[in-house]
Amino acid sequence: MGEAKRRAIQREKRHALSRAMKRERFDLYALGTRRALTRLMGVELQHWSDIGERVIGSVVLDVTDLDFGWVLLARDKIGRFRCVDLETSLTSEQVAVDKLRDRIGRAVEEGDFLALGDQGDETNYPTDVLALPTGTDPDKLHAFFRLLLDTPGRHPARSVFKEIGPWLAPTDPHFVREFQFTQFDQRLWEMYLWAAFRELGFDVTQPEAPDFLCEAPGIAFTAEATTVSPSTKGVLAEHPDPKTPDEMKSFLAEYMPMKFGSSLTSKLAKKDKDGRNYWERGDASDKPFLLAIADFHIPGGADEIGSMTYTHSALWPYLYGHRVEWEMIEGQLVVRAVKTPNHSYKGKIIETGFFDLAGAENISAIIFSNAGTIAKFDRMGIVAGFIPEGFKYMRAGFRFNPALNAVHPTPFMEEVGSPDYVEHWSDELQIFHNPNAKRPLDEKIFEGITQHFFRDGQQYSLTPDGVVLASQTIILGPKTGGKQAAPDGK
Repeated sequence: MGEAKRRAIQREKRHALSRAMKRERFDLYALGTRRALTRLMGVELQHWSDIGERVIGSVVLDVTDLDFGWVLLARDKIGRFRCVDLETSLTSEQVAVDKLRDRIGRAVEEGDFLALGDQGDETNYPTDVLALPTGTDPDKLHAFFRLLLDTPGRHPARSVFKEIGPWLAPTDPHFVREFQFTQFDQRLWEMYLWAAFRELGFDVTQPEAPDFLCEAPGIAFTAEATTVSPSTKGVLAEHPDPKTPDEMKSFLAEYMPMKFGSSLTSKLAKKDKDGRNYWERGDASDKPFLLAIADFHIPGGADEIGSMTYTHSALWPYLYGHRVEWEMIEGQLVVRAVKTPNHSYKGKIIETGFFDLAGAENISAIIFSNAGTIAKFDRMGIVAGFIPEGFKYMRAGFRFNPALNAVHPTPFMEEVGSPDYVEHWSDELQIFHNPNAKRPLDEKIFEGITQHFFRDGQQYSLTPDGVVLASQTIILGPKTGGKQAAPDGK
């Protein structure tokens, strides 16, 4: 047998040990892997793995030299997919594919994936948000964490947490315990933000305070996460139960601004032991500083929609101190900003216009999303192909209507994971820019995300077509008794 024929046979055998991988699945595995700079240097064209997904790889076009290369990733000692081999300056995409598949096959033949993935810098204590301490009493777990852990239909979300957990490096030593026992919503929100920031292309570190430092070439900002939680005392503990349109209007105009205001002003006023505000600490001292808020003041039950799906409309009138009014004049939609009075509820009054408060000029923008929920993690797991047998996931809600003069959103219902279904971590993010910011946030940083502005007495927004405004995920499967609405309502 000639040498050329022998090599051809060997290549064929090795290629049989690899298979093409969906971009969405690779994205989940590599969510913490890609560096911001490399995203600018190359475009990923194809993704491959061995049959057991012990090694994965991508074929890349170098946008500077216009040649091709490949990158091979294997799990390190704590389970993170990281680069273990690469090759550059190849003449064509097909050559790069062939070489990547040959390298995957060789890794399978050698069989020592632990040695292949060893980076020599792994921590001895990886973050595993699903692993329970020895001797844990299940009855003491947070109800939603127990639901995440025990419900068969939550397999997609568990698959996502398995991949994200080892990448997290929170400075708070109680992060995992709080997620499991006492502060599920708050820690879930932080993990959602980490995933969204990573997907958007930022290198993310987690200093002691603020929660996130996000960097990319020419870009750096910090962000602190907070949530709206249930009130346990005072007049806000007497939660309204709006039934009519007028009651809902009053609820959103009075009660909810107080809830958002309580969380935001607490962060605005908080100082450390040295008397420093968040924007004065460490990496935040010379960069735009953002507050990221989510509403968990009434978690949804099994058959109801959580508060976060509708209360976001109360946020921007409180932030900007203006509400938007509209009317149709000769067939044209006319919109104007009207000054909002101070918010009042059962004798309690708070000042409107958060961005006008003393000290708020140090906050460059507010980030909001109503998607930092278990259901979001489920959907992203399904998009990546982690679908338990016998289950189907439907998503119903309302999308932004881009039609001229439209005043009502567009309803939709879709099967999550169907061939034409698309979803990203950052889809539901909204950025509210502070018109008084000392360090304004460049709107190009979040290009493609919904962004809100207030300039020259008018509020306006940049909203991508098709953005989901509110939704509910419905789980259909053998263990749900037919169907079950996602308990967080998103």
